[in-house]
Amino acid sequence: MQTVKIPVSIDPIRAAASKLSYEGLVPGVQLKRLNELCAGDCSDVAVSIECGVDIQGIVYLKGKAVTELTLICQRCMTLFTTEVTVDFCFSPCGSEAEIDELPDAYDPIECNEIGEIRLHQLIEDELIVAMPLIPMHAEESCSKGDQDVVVGEIEPAQEERPNPFAVLEKLKSK
Repeated sequence: MQTVKIPVSIDPIRAAASKLSYEGLVPGVQLKRLNELCAGDCSDVAVSIECGVDIQGIVYLKGKAVTELTLICQRCMTLFTTEVTVDFCFSPCGSEAEIDELPDAYDPIECNEIGEIRLHQLIEDELIVAMPLIPMHAEESCSKGDQDVVVGEIEPAQEERPNPFAVLEKLKSK
């Protein structure tokens, strides 16, 4: 496999028939939605993709994407970088019936009107889903990691009120 530019879009059926493989970079500045979610621009994304047809005749796109994101630690509110790695395996589907018959090992993906898949958008979507929900440093490297955070005060338990059904309990015992 040689290092090449990752194409913006490919025809998955032709690529699988030719057993194409891509290994290269997707420029981080082109991933606008991912950059909006980060505290700074994300680094270039190292991507490797293998296209093929499995034993059952299913066309697939299998690959891996790795990048470093700059996020804000939600514990101490400082910037930190974290590596995000995504493994994916997609198969193009044209109808609901094809999606239902697809094995669990593959995620369905729709092709556009000319039968192509937008790879950069696909990779960006996968990285967004793989981002941590609550970004935080490792506890030992965070300045606030070993301190307990208290938000508000805990109110003391209210004094016990009489049971409104106590009268019914007395009637039941008679």
